[in-house]
Amino acid sequence: MELLTKTLFLCLALALTNGAPAHHDAAVDDASLPDRCDGIGFDAITPDEKGTTFFFRGSHLWEGFHGPAQLSNESFQQLDDIHNIGHVDAAFRMHNIEQLDHHDHIYFFLDDKVFSYHDQALEEGYPKEIQQDFPGVPSHLDAAVECPKGECMTDSTLFFKGQVVHVYDIATKTVKTKTWSHLPVCTSALRWLEHYYCFHGNNFTKFHPVSGEVSGVYPKDARSYFMKCPNYGHGGDYKVLKCSDVKIDAITTDDAGKSYFFAGPIYMRLDTWRDGLHAFPITKSWKEVTNGVDAVFSYADKMYLIKDDQVYIYKAAAHYTLIEGYPRTLKEELGIEGHVDAAFVCPEDHTVHIIVGRTIRAIDLSATPRAVTQERPLPFSDIDAALCSAEGINVFKGATYYNYESPMTLAMSRIAPEPLNVTRAMMGCEE
Repeated sequence: MELLTKTLFLCLALALTNGAPAHHDAAVDDASLPDRCDGIGFDAITPDEKGTTFFFRGSHLWEGFHGPAQLSNESFQQLDDIHNIGHVDAAFRMHNIEQLDHHDHIYFFLDDKVFSYHDQALEEGYPKEIQQDFPGVPSHLDAAVECPKGECMTDSTLFFKGQVVHVYDIATKTVKTKTWSHLPVCTSALRWLEHYYCFHGNNFTKFHPVSGEVSGVYPKDARSYFMKCPNYGHGGDYKVLKCSDVKIDAITTDDAGKSYFFAGPIYMRLDTWRDGLHAFPITKSWKEVTNGVDAVFSYADKMYLIKDDQVYIYKAAAHYTLIEGYPRTLKEELGIEGHVDAAFVCPEDHTVHIIVGRTIRAIDLSATPRAVTQERPLPFSDIDAALCSAEGINVFKGATYYNYESPMTLAMSRIAPEPLNVTRAMMGCEE
């Protein structure tokens, strides 16, 4: 498949390091508005339920990783003089799937008060004393950040005051305190794509949410990663595509439920919509794959990336690691030859279905050696990608896709069904 740089979906620089986003900010035209590039930093940072990240300073905010400042009460109407809020001390998005009436709500903290918002509207009964909602959490906070179970021991919130961290257990409403004297005093904090960042002035430091450990060279300048500023940053500007212009090279979901699509030199995690959808260079996670992919599939905690006649197999862990002895040829690994257009494995299945031209081939991945067990014609060609899930099989061709109930219905079909259009919910494109 042709490597089209126009398939870059987001305004994101490709040269990213250590998992931090390199988004871009337009120059501020109105001199009366605060400039996020001035190095002062932020009072609070939080995403909302839609994955949009808000950066707060004084009475203003920035919506997303690019764009000019605006008054906070233009997005959160009750952040105004009626409630005597000129700024916020800290903010976070609640992660509490056990209580959906609180899940994804945004909490703002000011002095000894807490304000709860949902869909940018202040909830009835707020503001409250912090102790009413978060017993044991001090007033006059510096920062706060959500920490879901699996990243912390339980669904928790980290509250920062000086170098003391108050770890609040959402379910039990209990607090444990830790002192992280090795961290700077965080003026705001952000969880982004399962990584945690302490912001201090114009810098940030990435830390582990349980131990507070800092790995790598920090601090880094936020102006090179979380915004576009003159003389800062790295990479290029990429525009969000219209859904009618979408063309992907591969798509897959791994055993951990992480979904990826690949297009040209980039990939995007599709399951991270709560943090916003963001593109990265393929070489960031699969450094040996330097020229895009033709097809990708996941099986048995491994990810198979196919390019030309080569198969790269990576162990899926915290970081993808190429298995020793790879890449190998398609013939050696799967017993086939030719240009692969798409590949997919259905959940709990041991068969990979490979689309080559107008044919679909089934290969038993549990067999040794691997060989084609079935081959059938297809009613179309020039397929870009395919994905199997509990909702069936989606076969992508440009900005459209075909949906099939199962591999059998796909293999037995003789007439292509009505094509469906790729949507924003699927790919993060503009409709």
